[in-house]
Amino acid sequence: MHIYLVGGFVRDLYLTKELGYPEHKGDRDWVVVGSTPEEMIKKGFFPVGKDFPVFLHPETHEEYALARTERKIAAGYHGFVFHTSETISLEEDLKRRDLTINAMALDGNNHLIDPYGGLNDIRNKLLRHVSEAFKEDPVRILRIARFSAKLPDFRIAPQTLELLKEMVANGEADSLVSERVFLEMRKTLSETTPSRFVAVLQQCGLWQRFFNNFRIDQTVFSLLDNNLHLEENEKFALLTHSEDDINKVKTFMSILKPPADISDTVFLWNKLKKKFDNKDAENILKVIEEADAIRRPQRLKSALNLAHVIYGTDTEIWLTALEHIKKMDSAKIAASCSDKSMIGHALHCARLRIIEELI
Repeated sequence: MHIYLVGGFVRDLYLTKELGYPEHKGDRDWVVVGSTPEEMIKKGFFPVGKDFPVFLHPETHEEYALARTERKIAAGYHGFVFHTSETISLEEDLKRRDLTINAMALDGNNHLIDPYGGLNDIRNKLLRHVSEAFKEDPVRILRIARFSAKLPDFRIAPQTLELLKEMVANGEADSLVSERVFLEMRKTLSETTPSRFVAVLQQCGLWQRFFNNFRIDQTVFSLLDNNLHLEENEKFALLTHSEDDINKVKTFMSILKPPADISDTVFLWNKLKKKFDNKDAENILKVIEEADAIRRPQRLKSALNLAHVIYGTDTEIWLTALEHIKKMDSAKIAASCSDKSMIGHALHCARLRIIEELI
């Protein structure tokens, strides 16, 4: 039995050593060569893998996977069968990985094993596929787009970009499902330059094919990259800002299928985004009421965060107005209305007077 540290931990270690990237404290993954499931269990490892043998270390609980190969038997990223054996070498296991920078390993003496030139590609800041098997898994298009966002000074090797284009053109990428695309996009929005994710998908044609070429202009790209402090739902709303046709926004969201809180922020922003240049009392109140901010203040705060980032809007008046309105004795106003159908109007007028006094 031989055990090797593999994957992202090794990659990040050399990104730090070679290029001065911040030290990364991510999870460690291990490959075991020359063993069997029975031997792993006998040594106290706990089996957790469904598709292929993966085990948890009895003390560290880190994942140890038996060396494996894979074979494409059907379309899509589920169309693989995996094979494990004591005879499978480390080099064979690494060959099935996506990028050379992810196909490096360290042995027990911290000696680097790099059969596919990952270290050289780190030094050259290059994202390059390991083998032709790359094109069998359409999720790898999303992963390389995400790595482009994570490593903004890296470029995609020309031959790898051609593979991406081929995967889109031959229909292999058509098997991607919304849930996986959303998952990769969600991860990307926390990376260094999220705009590169979209740019890579546009470059290879997947954006046009999967999202019907949903429009995002260069201003939005710049805002995404320079406002990483925004909350996730706000970033998704920003992503839709260029498109003024609400039906196209709805189509985009129906394809992406994000959670309800993200959809809520996206549609709220598209409803309010042209209403922040007017600071008269009626408009301030209209924004507050349309955002249902009295009951759900965070909705308004998200919209205001976007208005500040996109337009440079001074949002203080909306926040101040909301705080004063929340202190208003709504029950007393409602009780004073003999005609209960007039309660809504009375509350609106009272709120409006508060705002007029503030401005």
